[in-house]
Amino acid sequence: MIGKLAGRLALAGAACVAYGTVEARAFRVRRVTVPVLPAGAPRLRVLHVSDIHLATRQGAKLDFVRALAGLEPDLVVNTGDNISQAEALEPLLEAFGRLLDVPGVFAFGSNDYTASTFHNPLAYLASSTSRDGIHEDRAALPTEALRAGLASGGWRDVTGHKVVLDVHGVHLEIRGTDDAHLRRDDYSLVAGQPAADADLALGVTHAPYARVLDAMTVDGVPLLFAGHTHGGQVCVPGWGALTTNCDLPTAQAKGLSRYHAGDHTSWLHVSAGVGTSPYAPYRFACPPEVTVLTLTADPNG
Repeated sequence: MIGKLAGRLALAGAACVAYGTVEARAFRVRRVTVPVLPAGAPRLRVLHVSDIHLATRQGAKLDFVRALAGLEPDLVVNTGDNISQAEALEPLLEAFGRLLDVPGVFAFGSNDYTASTFHNPLAYLASSTSRDGIHEDRAALPTEALRAGLASGGWRDVTGHKVVLDVHGVHLEIRGTDDAHLRRDDYSLVAGQPAADADLALGVTHAPYARVLDAMTVDGVPLLFAGHTHGGQVCVPGWGALTTNCDLPTAQAKGLSRYHAGDHTSWLHVSAGVGTSPYAPYRFACPPEVTVLTLTADPNG
């Protein structure tokens, strides 16, 4: 009896892994509306892409990335973890194509600096995998070539920077931090209330740690973007994510939500991401995705 039960459990586990590898290629586009613009401003379509983790062998993923330009966004927000290996840099930039000419911003994550290494997947359930800085024992990625490639058209680097963009007459102030998962974030570089002439301020970071989200929210940044969580990657149907691999509550592991810091509130969008670690190439009840956020006038603003 015990042997039969063990065999059935093994079969069920194998079936789940097999399904998870299929779901990891079931790319989709999520669409949400966020009322954050001042009255009279035109609607803006923002494409949020994150955690592509591209490897050269991933043809289906490259095809999905190539198709993103067809969404015709007004602004692109890229929240990092773009490549899994150095050889994937040129295929990624080629796949982005004319999307790089659209106004946009990007902030780096850990896997824009070094390649992934093997971890026991169950370790993510026990504790965060955050670490101090870039570890030299990991394979270096071509970070500066990636930065230059992403900035070759209309995208601006907000990895520890604040920039101003005018998109269809809407004056945007956008601030970003380096990766909080590596504890490279230094919010003092971009801190402060949004400029008085900004129609909308945006905050961009890779890993949605509370210290970064709290600071941006208290400063009065109405809309925050992050990635890193993979939406939990392996979720329980009807329950959701088991972990975010940071201190963000699992209920906010992906999608649009309200984020509170004291008496202050912002909109927070966390991308479930396009990819996975090459050492855990599966997703369950959490398809890979990008999001198109339609920004509209705030009826209370």
